[in-house]
Order: sequence, then structure tokens, then C-alpha cells
Amino acid sequence: MGRLRPAAVRRGALPLPWFTAITVTNPIWLIKTRLQLDSRNRGERRMSAFECVRRVYRSDGLRGFYRGMSASYAGISETVIHFVIYESIKRKLIESKANANMDDEDESVKDASDFVGMMLAAATSKTCATSIAYPHEVIRTRLREEGSKYRSFFQTLNMVVREEGYRALYRGLTTHLVRQIPNTAIMMCTYELVVYLLNG
Repeated sequence: MGRLRPAAVRRGALPLPWFTAITVTNPIWLIKTRLQLDSRNRGERRMSAFECVRRVYRSDGLRGFYRGMSASYAGISETVIHFVIYESIKRKLIESKANANMDDEDESVKDASDFVGMMLAAATSKTCATSIAYPHEVIRTRLREEGSKYRSFFQTLNMVVREEGYRALYRGLTTHLVRQIPNTAIMMCTYELVVYLLNG
């Protein structure tokens, strides 16, 4: 059953693709965040994505498109924690099933309860990982604010804690979990199902 583990987890190379993806896509996420944070007075026209790109480049140059990237790098820890916990729970589920069905000829056959168990494992692992690593989300958003006083990861972390307290690092966590938990449970279950079907 060990062969069902994601290849990147087995090789310990999980962070490398994430570093690459974050570096390439950070400008897109920055523009998205700026558009979400754009507040205009009633009657004023909303800023378009193209206008946002021009404003970022005019104020900060190319470097401006990479604000918040350090916080995104820190967020890779969430993915690592998630996979470690998920694989541990999944292994225990497999061992438990094997012990309960010692007389079965084919222990590799899965039923619906196996996939429900994997969905619960994914939901549990994602909840733990997100709760541990969530402050990077707050810091990243602060760093992407236009004209903000935030300059770097640790400077932002210290300033938020000093001015607003530790609870500020977890603002929006509940909403984030409501989105992330079902998404992760469905994604991991789909992955396990596809691997199971391909392995025949």
C-alpha cells in the first residue's frame, strides 16, 4: 500500500514545485488581492486588472509584483504538515482494515467506507495544518495591500502582533477552513480513487 503515496512525498521533493509555482504566479495573486481590497467611494469606477498592473508597476516597479512572496514561501509548511499528517492517518486506517480483515483473500479491494475514511483523514490533516500555518495568510494579505506600512515577513509579523495582538494573526481562519476543508477532502479522495482505479 505504500506505493499509493504521492511520489513527491516519497522523494521528499514536495517543496520544489511549490517554490516554482509561487514564484511564477505571485503577480497574479497580488493583482487579485489588490482588486479585492480596492475601496472606492460610491459612484467611482472600480479599478480594472489592467489599471492595477499599471499602478503596481508605476509605484514599485517589477519588484512590486512580488510583494507577499516570502509569506507564500512560508505557507509551503502548511502543505508539508498536511501531507505528513494525512499519510500517517491513512497508514493507520490501512493497518486497521488489514487487522480487521485478516481472513480476506484480497485486502487491496476498497469499498466506499475506505474513501470516506480518506476524506476524513484529509479533512483532519488540513484542519491541523491550516490552523498551525494560518498566520502566513494574514501576513501575505497585509504585505499585498497598496501603500501599506508593511515591508517584510518578520517586520509585518512583529507589527501585527505589537499593534493588534496575537489574535489578529488568525482573523478569517474560520471562513478559510470552511472553504479549504471540503475542497481538500474531495481533492484527496479523488486522487486516491484515480490511483486505485489505475492500479486496477
